[in-house]
Amino acid sequence: MPENRSVRPTRSPSQSRKVETHASALHILVKEESLALALLEKLKKGDDFGKLARAHSTCPSKKRGGDLGEFRRGDMVAAFDKAVFSGPATGLRGPIKTRFGFHLIKVLYRR
Repeated sequence: MPENRSVRPTRSPSQSRKVETHASALHILVKEESLALALLEKLKKGDDFGKLARAHSTCPSKKRGGDLGEFRRGDMVAAFDKAVFSGPATGLRGPIKTRFGFHLIKVLYRR
C-alpha cells in the first residue's frame, strides 16, 4: 500500500453504538438521604433488595419489591432516567435525589 494513502478503520453496523431505549429496574424511595445511605450499605453487604423495598420504600412499587417493570428512556424524572441509562448496563445506583425523595436503583437490564 502506498505510504501517502490514509487508512481509516471502518465500523460495520453491528459494531456501531446502539442507543438503549428500554430498561427494567427495582428501586427503593425514601425521604431521608441518611436512610438511603444506610440501606445502600445493607445492599452492599448482600441484603435482599426486595425485602428492603417492601420494608422501607414510600413508593407503591414496594408491594412488588420495588419492581418498576420495563420502561422507556424519558418515562422517569430526569435524574432517575440519567442514572438508569448512563454508566454500567446493570447494577446498583444511588442515592439519586429527585423531587420525590432519594432513590436506590438496581438496574436489571437495558436494551
